[in-house]
Amino acid sequence: MKIIAVIPARFEAKRFPGKLLKKLGGKTVIEQTFLSALSTDLFDDVYVVTDDERIFSVINNIGGKVIMSKGAYDSGSDRIASVVINMDVDIVLNIQGDEPFMDKNSLSSLLDVLKKDINSEISLASLMTSINDSNLINDPNTVKVIVDKDDFAIYFSRLPVPYKRDDQINVNYLKHIGVYAFRKDALIEFHNQTITPLENSEKIECLRYLENRKKIKMISTLFDGVSIDTPADLEIAKSIWNNNND
Repeated sequence: MKIIAVIPARFEAKRFPGKLLKKLGGKTVIEQTFLSALSTDLFDDVYVVTDDERIFSVINNIGGKVIMSKGAYDSGSDRIASVVINMDVDIVLNIQGDEPFMDKNSLSSLLDVLKKDINSEISLASLMTSINDSNLINDPNTVKVIVDKDDFAIYFSRLPVPYKRDDQINVNYLKHIGVYAFRKDALIEFHNQTITPLENSEKIECLRYLENRKKIKMISTLFDGVSIDTPADLEIAKSIWNNNND
């Protein structure tokens, strides 16, 4: 079974353009993300997929495997699918280019879900963690997930779901962490499908899978890395990096 990690890396970002080329710990964010993925030793190969020559050069100059993609894509998964379609691989792990901190145990748990699913009933696996901070719960940039009793995803939303109608009831809000382990065939099928209504409304690509009746297994983790979406997030990442490397 061949397993690869692919890091989609766009230069443009609405809230923080060029964030992947900002410095973190003496290297760019995309370099640190690539090197973190490589250091887990979980993958047969690690690739960066980008549409930007500057990002291509950064990874190429450190001897990393990087692929230039062509055309516009609706999601990171679409960008990844376009380059792995002709690769001889079984499982593809999608790692966000702006999340340089990784937890090997969590990634290993994701891969184990698909390895142990001998009947290939699960299309992909992803991570979730409990959140109690009301700011995060109500933040539309924090995607929440609802799961069934077996931790299969029911719905993803930017709204604080489930709705807490009774203040006396304890609600466990779950944050979706955007790391995915795909079966290659499920990823290619996703890429060949049109954007679905709920996906288009929420701008959450996982909803395309659910709307097409695919199973998404969610894995609980205590690890919650930093997604660098704003300059303030970069400062938080720098602080964590410095603390970890003192």
